[in-house]
Amino acid sequence: MREGKVWLGACGIVIRGDEALVVKKAYSGLKGQWSFPAGFVQEGETVDEAAVREVLEETGIEAVVRQVAGIRSGVIRESISDNMVVFWMDYVSGEPRPQEGEIAEARFLPIQELIHDPLSSTYLKIILPGYKRREEGMEGQSYEIDPVFRYTSYKIFKHE
Repeated sequence: MREGKVWLGACGIVIRGDEALVVKKAYSGLKGQWSFPAGFVQEGETVDEAAVREVLEETGIEAVVRQVAGIRSGVIRESISDNMVVFWMDYVSGEPRPQEGEIAEARFLPIQELIHDPLSSTYLKIILPGYKRREEGMEGQSYEIDPVFRYTSYKIFKHE
């Protein structure tokens, strides 16, 4: 959601064996660098649903959320709050194909290769070494919440 000066994005790190799904954007500051599929949360969707949608739209890959990998939060030019929830995801099906006009390349590449690739984004190099910890069991579960808030979808991601 890109609402004024507070942005909320979702990112999916899809793992298939010892490979991760990566993209090269066709635009932006990440153009020419390997990064993860990501985009803004839309009205009416939870942040994990946005991650699943962005992965599918940008790469044609179907994946499911396993757990939260991290939260990236920063301030751009001292005024824009830029926040992204990053999820570890499990591969379900499909072969990578780049979204026309948005993604220049989409592919699965070996994780160890990506960690050392000079074309990998800084964030990729920071978060990807922790991919084996995704087995620790933090999963999103739906909960029944006090109706006063009128949530139509509500999830909490926590370690069990």
